[in-house]
Amino acid sequence: MSLRALIVDDEALARTRMNRLLSGDPEIEVSGECRNSREAYAFLSSRPVDVVFLDIQMPGENGFDLIERVGVREMPVTVFVTAHNHHAVRAFEVHALDYLTKPIEQERLASTIERVKERVRERNREQASASYRNDLEETLRSMFASLGSASQPPATYAKRLLVPDGAKTTFLDVEAIEWIEAADYYVRIHSGHKEFILRESMKDLAATLDPSRFVRIHRSAIVNLTCVREVFREGRGDGTVILASGDRLPMSSMGWKALLVSGRK
Repeated sequence: MSLRALIVDDEALARTRMNRLLSGDPEIEVSGECRNSREAYAFLSSRPVDVVFLDIQMPGENGFDLIERVGVREMPVTVFVTAHNHHAVRAFEVHALDYLTKPIEQERLASTIERVKERVRERNREQASASYRNDLEETLRSMFASLGSASQPPATYAKRLLVPDGAKTTFLDVEAIEWIEAADYYVRIHSGHKEFILRESMKDLAATLDPSRFVRIHRSAIVNLTCVREVFREGRGDGTVILASGDRLPMSSMGWKALLVSGRK
């Protein structure tokens, strides 16, 4: 069993020591190191990770802020690594697997890693079961939709969007949109070298777009299929979509299935 690990700590010596400790387990692969929550959020948004060894007190946003940004349900298995023990109660409130205090002993870490492996195995089993249920539900929805499609008028989708553009408001042709990014209560629309901010949820905006052209590949990204250049995927997990512009977008396993469905249309 190979586990991808991310080390997040603002101290270089602490990152180096954790990397050295983890290297003693052949089943652990350190995928990256980050100095703060901002770097870690960018890393987690771009590639899959199984476990995060996360410091709490860092300059700017702390470890709890990172979990809040990513979401408790979306976070990989999390092990807090800190010099202080007064955050332990809150750590387990956000479903951290373990709480290690510095300096870390090899035996204590080995015990934690065994628990990490078991938690990852549990998650994989749950995801496989959920994937099967989702596939079955999608198949049933498609069957019922095809049965009722004969009596329903064809769906119509937006051709242009009204978007703020500096001091003015302008119409943006939907075909010119390359991808759309979630930004809290807004969406950021990428078109060529320009970006437009629109106060609308990803779900509501996606409902107005032609699903044969626009696919939600991640909870934070909708992509125009005509702009996709390459798709990278590691096993049955998450992956990356590369656009003709060179932009790299995260792709979830559900996003991969959505791409496959759109490709058959």
